[in-house]
Amino acid sequence: MPRRYFGTDGVRGVVGEDLTADLVERIGRAATLWSERSATSEKGSDPCHVLIGRDTRGSGPELEAAIARGIVSVGGTAVLAGVLPTPAVALLAQDLGVVISASHNPPEYNGVKLFHGDGSKLTDEEEEVIEALLEEPVSAPTRGGSVEQLEGAGETYLRHVLEHFGQDLSGVRIAVDCANGAFAGLAPKAFEQLGAEVHAIGVEPDGTNINVGCGATDLAVLSHKVVEAHCDLGVAFDGDGDRMLAVDERGEPVDGDQILAILALALGVDTVAVTVMTNLGFHRLMAEHGIRVVTTPVGDRYVLEALRAESAVLGGEQSGHVIWLRDHVTGDGLAAALLLCGAIQERTLGEAASALVPYPQSQHNVHVARRELPQRVFDEADRLSAALGDKGRVLVRLSGTEPVVRVLAEAETQEEANRISATIARLVDKELG
Repeated sequence: MPRRYFGTDGVRGVVGEDLTADLVERIGRAATLWSERSATSEKGSDPCHVLIGRDTRGSGPELEAAIARGIVSVGGTAVLAGVLPTPAVALLAQDLGVVISASHNPPEYNGVKLFHGDGSKLTDEEEEVIEALLEEPVSAPTRGGSVEQLEGAGETYLRHVLEHFGQDLSGVRIAVDCANGAFAGLAPKAFEQLGAEVHAIGVEPDGTNINVGCGATDLAVLSHKVVEAHCDLGVAFDGDGDRMLAVDERGEPVDGDQILAILALALGVDTVAVTVMTNLGFHRLMAEHGIRVVTTPVGDRYVLEALRAESAVLGGEQSGHVIWLRDHVTGDGLAAALLLCGAIQERTLGEAASALVPYPQSQHNVHVARRELPQRVFDEADRLSAALGDKGRVLVRLSGTEPVVRVLAEAETQEEANRISATIARLVDKELG
């Protein structure tokens, strides 16, 4: 059945409008009830322990308190870890893990992401059950709930990442953009402990500047810093730390497809999972090297599901989610950045990225008044894709995190990709704008 609240990455919206403290409290209550009633739970009468982390948005403390109230209201234990990157919550999750974050979205947004105790994200079906529980009448719990504080969670996470992904970075000059988000107090420290010369930006969160002109959504400042400081590379995280993009030694952007290609070739994998947004050039490069590509819908949780189904370890998205499941449970921007550093020790990032020759792409994000797509739009996209044959494609989809329709066109020339993307975007705007 269609989900009212959950999108491709949890529940997300503008605080005070589509995302309220009341809704977040009800999510905390429903998720705790679901966990306790789950057939896989073997805890008996023990309370459900829910680890809660958040990013640096000004609305974070209020929504953290709201979800804790919901957990406690049904006899659960809310374990508050404070500001903590999403991958850290996945690693340290107890019966459940909760992240209060809107990831790469602007500061006025916030959201709720849920994790199983093993660090995996919930399935569509599990989220549907939780949505149904949102409307269930509140009854008195059989036991009292409680709130606990967890000290040192960030340091515990950092030790794990350095132990499993760290290497000697002496002599490496790296610019690190933390998006004024959850990695601000952790990522620069990680690179420094490994011996790198670190030039950090986006490390002064004030509640209103997360993802603003910085981080993985805007590489301009990082690019300037790399060139200015003569760095070997730069890495940029999003607000909650599960995404990472890079710039090379010349300040040129390196997207998730290129990063994934570098890692696939360097780490010797035989299978990699990607989404439908991944560039056709990536598929061509993997075919040349005999690496099988599994394609999923957009969303890192679908990539995770595919990796587990295929017993594979490497996957990701063009947007910067990079997943390496050896010694980890989910996508992690810091782990991905360390893997990237290890993969280019004998060459520059620019040289490594040049192995992938991408098809020109053009993307349009069309803001819409209602979240639906008429069949006419799909028919036109299919017609244009058929005309392109194996030399391009057109994709149209509703965003799972924002009220926009995303249009992507690939073709042999940038001009053709631009023309096709603009044609579909005009049609979407005419129908729904």
